[in-house]
Amino acid sequence: MTSTTGTTGDLAVGMVGYAFMGAAHSQAWRNAPRFFDLPLHPRMAALAGRDADRVSAAADRLGWDSTETSWQALVDRDDIDLIDVCTPGDTHAEIAIAALRAGKHVLCEKPLANSVEEAEAMVLAAEEAAVHGVRAMVGFTYRRVPAIALARQLVAEGRLGTIHHVRAQYLQDWIVDPQAPMSWRLDKSKAGSGALGDIGAHIIDLAHFITGDSIRRVSGRLHTFVGERPLPAEHSGLSGTAGTGTGTVTVDDAAVFLAEFRGGAMGVFEATRFANGRKNAIRIEVNGSAGSLAFDFEDMNLLHFFDGTEVAATAGFRRILVTEPEHPYMGAWWPAGHLIGYEHGFTHQVVDLVNDIAAGNDPTPSFADGLRVQRVLAAVETSSDTDSWQEIKP
Repeated sequence: MTSTTGTTGDLAVGMVGYAFMGAAHSQAWRNAPRFFDLPLHPRMAALAGRDADRVSAAADRLGWDSTETSWQALVDRDDIDLIDVCTPGDTHAEIAIAALRAGKHVLCEKPLANSVEEAEAMVLAAEEAAVHGVRAMVGFTYRRVPAIALARQLVAEGRLGTIHHVRAQYLQDWIVDPQAPMSWRLDKSKAGSGALGDIGAHIIDLAHFITGDSIRRVSGRLHTFVGERPLPAEHSGLSGTAGTGTGTVTVDDAAVFLAEFRGGAMGVFEATRFANGRKNAIRIEVNGSAGSLAFDFEDMNLLHFFDGTEVAATAGFRRILVTEPEHPYMGAWWPAGHLIGYEHGFTHQVVDLVNDIAAGNDPTPSFADGLRVQRVLAAVETSSDTDSWQEIKP
């Protein structure tokens, strides 16, 4: 098993899945080489899906050269260098491991898997593949928001001093209506968990990324507000139309937990899909001995920074518009003050992955980073079930 990718030429991409995340990833593969100077040219070689008519229509719409009706056929193709996994979590491990063993680089959507055991197997496969130059990345895309990347820089430079507090929320409302229909995200066998894994995983990863630290132990609660929902007549992305009959919701609608970090910081986390009026509010604030920072994705081009070393008479939170060419990723986009959006994080993800593949570097977030998040998710679920604090393996 050896990667066929060279340091020049094309990087032939095959993607599995073409719904919400598949569309976002497709745009990223199209846009990245048009705005960034990349050492390899991503080529959208093939799209895989189970329904031949639907995958063909999606390939035409999204810009893929060819189609397959099984992921196995995609992995078996000699002309594919990288497999992009945009499927529900119950299939991540099988697809990613097979692709890595076939010598294909892998980009896998988050959360990495549906269990710690699956994630551990994926990490082992990634480590074995890396010996042969095959790379693997998990898609925690919000790391690539320029304001978040700037927040990480400020912490790494010591501008916040010793970190004392992390408070993080991910708030959505797309299933607050009890008549919103069932989807795979509400089925534990496919999704692994509900708000906890779907959106809570993001704020766990962001806390790890921004602080450079990891969570040591947690105490949490999970809750399901609506236990039965209409079966869907049709479903697309996060919306759908109710049909006849009902299905049982087997995941959490909301998750809250307290956390202690290995470096001594305290954390408070909340993930819910029942925060009426909140569409995609990812809020994170970090307080340290020398300063603080705060971010909200619903105003994603801004970072708020407090420099605690300034004199009290003029000290205050500073509103930083993260659109300057000096800011992470922004030099490839528009003049200062011209804002970017949700889709740009996916483009930045592609840029970093392609650069790492060409340079022979292991990309981040790695599958090991995804496993760290998976262990936190599992610990929160166990804590809720047993009313206990749960320690997390490093």
